[in-house]
Amino acid sequence: MSQANTRSTGFAQWLVQAWYKPGPGGRVLLFLPLAWLYGAITGLRVWLYRRGFKRSEHLPVPTIVVGNITAGGSGKTPLTIYLAQQLAMAGFTPGIISRGYGGSAEVATEVTASADPALVGDEPVLMAQATGVPVVVGRDRIAAGQALLAAHPGVNVILCDDGLQHYRLQRDIELCVIDGERGLGNGLMLPAGPLREAVSRLATVDAVIVNGGTPRSWHERTFGMQLLPGAIYSLGQPTQTTPVAALANQTLHAVAGIGNPARFFATLAQLGLSTQNHAFADHQAYTAADLPADGIIITTEKDAVKLATLSGIVASDDRIRVLPVRAQLDVGLVTWLAARINEVSNGRQTA
Repeated sequence: MSQANTRSTGFAQWLVQAWYKPGPGGRVLLFLPLAWLYGAITGLRVWLYRRGFKRSEHLPVPTIVVGNITAGGSGKTPLTIYLAQQLAMAGFTPGIISRGYGGSAEVATEVTASADPALVGDEPVLMAQATGVPVVVGRDRIAAGQALLAAHPGVNVILCDDGLQHYRLQRDIELCVIDGERGLGNGLMLPAGPLREAVSRLATVDAVIVNGGTPRSWHERTFGMQLLPGAIYSLGQPTQTTPVAALANQTLHAVAGIGNPARFFATLAQLGLSTQNHAFADHQAYTAADLPADGIIITTEKDAVKLATLSGIVASDDRIRVLPVRAQLDVGLVTWLAARINEVSNGRQTA
């Protein structure tokens, strides 16, 4: 990794630590004027949409937005994957739209399980691989949804991954994910704190999903979520799994370029693995030089979709192992969500 990228990643890590550090804010309070400005601009933007001065559009099928009010990882993608799988099992035909952050696609682009994450983003590729449902990315989520429905007219519910602040897309159901371990940090707006929107925004969503941590009622309709580790597998041969016990006495490097690398490192520690940890920026565009030269490398599925595209890496480096995680949620979430989707559908038919 270049010195510039190292400095950038180091500053980002320092800033995140400051946001969630207990006690006085310290140097992060220097960003308060920018936070006030950010809050004012965000509030004005929301007001313009609510008053109709900025145009928003509905998609023709019920639309569920999965998002958060904090910057960084909270578990949105695992939740979206879980919901797509569960809704399909409940008889719906879901599709997923996403911004495709980290990808270069300028227009609405369909994502396959073998798509290039450099074009469509790492999370959409992971969602396509894990769910098998149609996935379309686009900076304009309206255009992405329209493209998805044109290509897959049987889709009858759309999940929008990370779209809570994308107000141009009208939504029927809003789900906000909160990291139960980190909470809302110091409660300040970006860049002085982690908040994309004020805490009062939680009162307007349909439900809050708390990912791990101590149970806390952020909303009158709150559901708990846990991310459970699966079997560790080889990047080059996904059907080849490695028992945790077989890694116990190995030199292990944990590599994570996700919103909250510390959560991944903690999961490995809970499995009894001692690792040398390497935290990269979220959506890191890896090169072979970023990988440790010795030992076994354990990474996330989100990172794995990018590492697999590095020239020759799968064929030449059999040290890379992947630890998948799967969302487990309160059983009442899908029952409630299915009822709400049907309510929305019935309301549109009678309108």
